[in-house]
Amino acid sequence: MSRGERKKDPGIKTMLSSLRHRNFRLFWMGQCVSLVGTWMQNMAQSWLVLELTGSPFLLGLVGALQFIPLLLFALFTGAVADRLPRRPLLLFTQGMSMLIALVLGLLTLFHVVQYWHVAVLAFLLGTMNSLDMPARQAFVIELVGREDLMNAIALNSSVFNGARIIGPAVAGLVINTAGIAACFLANAASFLFVLAGLLLIRLNEEKVAREEQKNLWEEVREGLIYIRSSPVVFIVLTMVGAMSTLTFNFNVLVPVFARDVLHWEAQGFGFLMSATGLGAFAGALTLAYLSNRGPRARLLLAAAAGLSVCELLLALVRYHYPALVLLCLAGFTVSIFSASANTTIQINVSDHLRGRVMSVYSLVFIGLAPVGNFLSGTVASFWGAPAGFALGGGLALLILLFLGRRLLRHQHVPVS
Repeated sequence: MSRGERKKDPGIKTMLSSLRHRNFRLFWMGQCVSLVGTWMQNMAQSWLVLELTGSPFLLGLVGALQFIPLLLFALFTGAVADRLPRRPLLLFTQGMSMLIALVLGLLTLFHVVQYWHVAVLAFLLGTMNSLDMPARQAFVIELVGREDLMNAIALNSSVFNGARIIGPAVAGLVINTAGIAACFLANAASFLFVLAGLLLIRLNEEKVAREEQKNLWEEVREGLIYIRSSPVVFIVLTMVGAMSTLTFNFNVLVPVFARDVLHWEAQGFGFLMSATGLGAFAGALTLAYLSNRGPRARLLLAAAAGLSVCELLLALVRYHYPALVLLCLAGFTVSIFSASANTTIQINVSDHLRGRVMSVYSLVFIGLAPVGNFLSGTVASFWGAPAGFALGGGLALLILLFLGRRLLRHQHVPVS
């Protein structure tokens, strides 16, 4: 079936089209296991900080420390990802992340873990992620080619969000039965699967060959000029940064919301995070099914507005079931928005600049989270988690009113 025929006939085969590539299957299956461990660690780390300190502010600070390296290094790691073969780069970053999870697990297992240990290891993990994220994002096209790139992005999103369903729920059960340390150790073991997948991938040498490179600063500048001269890419990146700062702070607000508003313990917190993951997984599969139709600005804007409204409604909720439903809907909109934004950018970017552009995407998507985490943690400390949801959702809606009009005006402008 040709590409044009697939565009007229979306279906299950279209939804899974990128899995016909052996290299992508290996990478994707490794991510299926590893990302479950990552979400287990995220949830366990949040609960550990609350047990050690009882402070929403310090919880937000750890979240900030984990993402600050992206603010500091993302522009340069994107240039590195365009210079070096990406598979060895990913083997290094994934191996170091495994070691960090192992150290945190052992410190917790032997009851010697302190708050500063968690903070330092969170910063080190963020440093690895600042190199891993642009390399991983740019690596996908080497596995599937341009034709199936959009579908591969959607399926990667489905794995990430599917892990959000399984990881937090499993983590809640594991914490209650085996302790927090078991979550960190399980995450360390899960990296073995993605490392094995990367080792089994076969790539042609010419596919990963790089040209002679310019000065690092010149390469960074070239990437920034490219983004600024591409209206759709620039607007979408700005929108992603705003939404990341204001509405993507579930890891800070949900544990406080679970404990102080809904009066749930670790297992209930896990259910809330899994509800978010369930919605996100459904959103990613929906986008994979529709991937042959290309990214659409109105869908992206509708998802961003839907997320903002969900957060405003969460500020009013005081009961378990409405909270679960709203977090599920919030997850659905997050997934549609983030995967649509990623697709829009990747489809419009030149291959030789892909690492640098995706490093900026990582910067605004994840690297701005320290600002949001700090803001949410501070607001929750003084006025509670509902106030954090209300502030983020309200401000996001105001920004969308401005950016949405510009995006609709430029959506048909070709990107060079």
